[in-house]
Amino acid sequence: MTDARVRAGFYPGTFDPVTNGHLDIIARAARLVGRLVIGVAKDTTKQPLLSLQERIACLRTDIAALGLPPSTVIEVVGFEGLLVNAAHAHGAHAIFRGLRAVADFDYENQMSAMNTHLAPDIETVFLMARQGNQYISSRLVKEIARLEGDITDFVSPSTRQCVLARLQGR
Repeated sequence: MTDARVRAGFYPGTFDPVTNGHLDIIARAARLVGRLVIGVAKDTTKQPLLSLQERIACLRTDIAALGLPPSTVIEVVGFEGLLVNAAHAHGAHAIFRGLRAVADFDYENQMSAMNTHLAPDIETVFLMARQGNQYISSRLVKEIARLEGDITDFVSPSTRQCVLARLQGR
């Protein structure tokens, strides 16, 4: 797909770790654009459990396991700095954001307004989390794992292994 008319989308996040909710948004967003770029934020202010390289590797593994059509173009890249600058750098016309609840909307709406001010050529597209994923957050997944709870229902098997290995110091 090298056609200049191919629309690209950018789905940003820290993905620390990538959850089943993230994967649902990725699969759905990928159907709406010709090319989807997953932007993994370096963001050291959140002090991520997983390194940037581990988060990128988990995403690539999990996306490959989604069984999307071979024509689906998804790239996973790390980025730092302003989201709209990263979206422009990757030729994106849209930024995808997942929403779980009303509280997410308040924050995301404010961010969308700022992004529109900074880059009026990029649209923000909100996708509601599917019912079974509305309560899943990376923060809660990490907390459950740290307290030795079972995170099997919230992340893929490979991401679960990565999180548990990191918590065990490996």
